[in-house]
Amino acid sequence: MAVDTTYYLILSAAVFCTGLFGILTRRNALLFLMSVELMLNAANINLVAFSQYYGNLTGQVFALFTMALAAAEVAVGIGIILVLYRNFEDIDVAEAATMRW
Repeated sequence: MAVDTTYYLILSAAVFCTGLFGILTRRNALLFLMSVELMLNAANINLVAFSQYYGNLTGQVFALFTMALAAAEVAVGIGIILVLYRNFEDIDVAEAATMRW
């Protein structure tokens, strides 16, 4: 018994809204990173759901590329967070504004 595509889209919208809420309300850089990951996972759910709905593998291939992009984004993000912590002893993104000229 297959699950209808609508349920996947509702789940994806809920996960995306959770990530968007995390980005808009938090100032911690780690929570920013986790929220972006939630938003990318919501996009992956959409890609796989539509791939299953249309019966081709294109969406699943794009989801794999998105996972690779997310892994690279985490590697760069952790590096930035470490630099923030070393310079400011805090990972509050409001402090990063003082790094500008």
